[in-house]
Amino acid sequence: MNSNDFYVSLDIGTSSVKVIIGEMINDQLNIIGVGNVKSQGLKKGSIIDIDETVQSIKRAVEQAERMVGVTIKGAIVGVNGNHIQLQPCNGIVAVSSENKEITTEDVTRVIEAAQVVSIPPEREIIDVIPKQFIVDGLDGINDPRGMLGVRLEMEGTMITASKTALHNVLRCVERAGLDVLDVCLQPLAAASIALSKDEKNLGVALIDIGGGSTTVAVFEQGFLQATTVLPIGGEHITKDLSIGMRTSTEDAERIKLKHGHAFYDLASDEEVFSVPIIGTDQQQQFSQLEIADIIEARVEEILQMAQAEIRRRGFRDLPGGYVLTGGTVNMPGVLELAEAIFEHTVRVAMPDYIGVRDPQYTNGVGLIQFAYKNAKLQGRNVPVLSSSATDDFQPEKKVHKAPAKPKQKEEHLGHKVKKFFGYFFE
Repeated sequence: MNSNDFYVSLDIGTSSVKVIIGEMINDQLNIIGVGNVKSQGLKKGSIIDIDETVQSIKRAVEQAERMVGVTIKGAIVGVNGNHIQLQPCNGIVAVSSENKEITTEDVTRVIEAAQVVSIPPEREIIDVIPKQFIVDGLDGINDPRGMLGVRLEMEGTMITASKTALHNVLRCVERAGLDVLDVCLQPLAAASIALSKDEKNLGVALIDIGGGSTTVAVFEQGFLQATTVLPIGGEHITKDLSIGMRTSTEDAERIKLKHGHAFYDLASDEEVFSVPIIGTDQQQQFSQLEIADIIEARVEEILQMAQAEIRRRGFRDLPGGYVLTGGTVNMPGVLELAEAIFEHTVRVAMPDYIGVRDPQYTNGVGLIQFAYKNAKLQGRNVPVLSSSATDDFQPEKKVHKAPAKPKQKEEHLGHKVKKFFGYFFE
């Protein structure tokens, strides 16, 4: 198993924290483990409580570890938010080898040269995405390695983030006991599996409707042109239902997932269910049609805000249409409502892998694919498990007694005693 590359992605969202373990075999990804737990400590996509966020990350990691029987030591982390800025950059280097063949080292040097720019002290460079390489004046090259030349240039996009926001996320990951092996911009990661090459070239908008926020990313000529985060998402729908039906947030969330419909015209008035009224032991009857009226208004607002943001950025016509992803688009009727509002081609994107065929996993799976492609071009190795961890990355033999966590190399006496009593009190 050690001959294959293992990658772990961490997607910290407002409503849930997702950990995905992937295995790369001959450039093909297999998803072998998933951890998905309810998130605490975040609001509208931003961290508001570090301790609660750390606990959420730990729970998601433990869930993924139990599924595969491994120990996770590090992860690729996705970042997002309005503090993210894109700016063009370019670098020029002389080819270093004697035979003038461009190597991985030259590619790494030219990407590093592009980062030698003046940026404000409160910002930090998180990534450089090459648009094209130029070898001795010949442009439009995607991968110059192996070519012959004297001068290598690169034109690309530099992604910078606010130090405060970025370090808060990274601090949470480190306090949860994980090494940060790579940091990726979430809209780019999601696009790596949600969008086709033609869509990116023609012009397309990727709208990721999450729990606490909605991310809008516009691609044109094959590259990310603009990204923004709107502080509105699926939790607002739950809150609206809670007020409209006079019930608790937990019951409103359960009803939204079980009976929710976002398109009033297609909702059923025959699907009737009872809802407990908050503060009493009484129940109230509602139909799907009645709650669809509440849900449609909020989803319509989210989609119209996304459309207004795209137009504000100067994108009027997008031949590639609109692509929806994120947990909220799972609800019946969202696609039909989006088609009615955008008056354009709309589709829902989700990963095509067993165990993660759900729009909420687009970011998590995308992070693995994106980090792998990025690292391959730059000649970096992003084993999401460090060399010492790769040896531990073996499925544990099944123990028929009480289900225990994967064995650590050293076990303290306290753990042994706890484990011993655990056999009797399971």
